Order: sequence, then C-alpha cells, then structure tokens
Amino acid sequence: MNLEVTQQNLYHFLPSKVVGVSAIIADADHCSMEEALQKFYASETYQQLQQERTKLWCLGAVALYEEYVYNINI
Repeated sequence: MNLEVTQQNLYHFLPSKVVGVSAIIADADHCSMEEALQKFYASETYQQLQQERTKLWCLGAVALYEEYVYNINI
C-alpha cells in the first residue's frame, strides 16, 4: 500500500480540509457555510492548498484558517 501523498492523489485530502476551514470562517465572519466556502475557494490559501509541494495539506483547520487570515491581510 502506497501512503505517499502526491499531486495526483492530493484531492482525497481536500474536502475535509475545506469543510473544517470554512466552518471556522462561517463562525468568525458570521456568514453562511455556503458563503464561507465561496470565500475559502476564492482565497490564495486554497490555491496553495491544492499544490502538494506547499505541504499545507499537513495542517489542520485552525492552522489553515490562520494562513487564510494572514493571506487576506497582506
């Protein structure tokens, strides 16, 4: 069994990461989950999360949210 994360199989990790971060965004921004998902999908953090080489897929929802906030504030 190959347990290596590659660009080709990274997509398996993304849904749970996106939902976790979006739930935090919805709570912090007092918006719907749908709006939070749209915000996250449009973010630089999501673009980076899709790239295996960034290793952002290793982070949990809170750390990804912190990255999201950092990226929207620069």
